[in-house]
Amino acid sequence: VQLQAYGGGLVQAGGSLRLSCASSGRTFSNNGIGWFRQAPGKEREFVAGISWSGGSTLYGDSVKGRFTISRDGAKNTVYLQMKSLKVEDTAVYYCAVRRGSYSSYYPYEYNYWGQGTLVTVSS
Repeated sequence: VQLQAYGGGLVQAGGSLRLSCASSGRTFSNNGIGWFRQAPGKEREFVAGISWSGGSTLYGDSVKGRFTISRDGAKNTVYLQMKSLKVEDTAVYYCAVRRGSYSSYYPYEYNYWGQGTLVTVSS
């Protein structure tokens, strides 16, 4: 599975961005998907996750109420809609696929990782 996260960029605090995660290989319609982020000098942090059906979602405490994860099975794509962005949201964002049907908070439970996309939020 080859994943690609894209949609990052530079945005002012309070603004919005939508990230996408797509697979160039096999479909991941039966898999849980997670978004993680890593800021310079910090550990990788769980952002959001979604189950295979889209019926179950998880969010990290720092993004609850501001970020929304969703998926489009027909397009084999998972989205992360980010609103009310803060300077502290600046990081490289990664998507990952888990062999199980549900997502997880823990990065070690994911099997495939895409290259990240940089999100920079300016004050």
